[in-house]
Amino acid sequence: MNANSHQKNTNNVSASPINNEGEVQDLTLIENWQQVSKQVAQACEQTNRQTDSVTLLAVSKTKPVDMIVTLARQGQCDFGENYLQEAIDKIKTLQGQAEYDQIVWHYIGSIQRNKTRDIAEHFDWVQTLERDIIAKRLNDQRPDGMPPLNVLIQINIDNEDSKSGCLPEELPALITVIKAYERLQLRGLMIIPAKANTDAFKRIKQLFEEIKYEHPELSQWDTLSMGMSDDMPDAIASGSTMVRVGTAIFGARS
Repeated sequence: MNANSHQKNTNNVSASPINNEGEVQDLTLIENWQQVSKQVAQACEQTNRQTDSVTLLAVSKTKPVDMIVTLARQGQCDFGENYLQEAIDKIKTLQGQAEYDQIVWHYIGSIQRNKTRDIAEHFDWVQTLERDIIAKRLNDQRPDGMPPLNVLIQINIDNEDSKSGCLPEELPALITVIKAYERLQLRGLMIIPAKANTDAFKRIKQLFEEIKYEHPELSQWDTLSMGMSDDMPDAIASGSTMVRVGTAIFGARS
């Protein structure tokens, strides 16, 4: 796993012996993925951005590993998982197979203390960091020999009781804490705004730029994860560098 970058070689991957029935690809899944990829490119073009300036994160929670294999063969690199044990099973199934070593695994679920060791040992990215104690545990439990764990701070931009994330006013202290950890690489911010509140995208973009200006030492401060199936174009127009798309690619959860 190359944990330092989510931009990877997107050449098609050869067939895998992992599943004897895997020769029959899910054409609907591929078509959905191609359509979403096209929408990302179009949204970039409409705002005069390079089409490769936005990473498509395929949110594969609750979906079988065969679907991940199908998309990996098409060149999809980044996959997001919410449920830890399910994710670890998928990662272990594909681990060690050279044809899938381009996959970058993102943890996008809530983080309790008893989950940090497994997250630190298996993932390339964590997008839902919100507390200093979790940052410390992820740093301390990141295995020797692995690259630093890429982390995003989740911001509760609309101060919703139902949402995780630190408040904007808590951000400076958390950044100071994370910067001190050698096994964490702070890359940016992640939000899940209130529905229909596209103004949140602009506010978080401004906050992102303020941090970039105030902390020039954050040499890899380059990722703003915002936008999902329903609001992807608005997020990209506001400066998102990573969109998290599940339903539009994989279909509704079964």
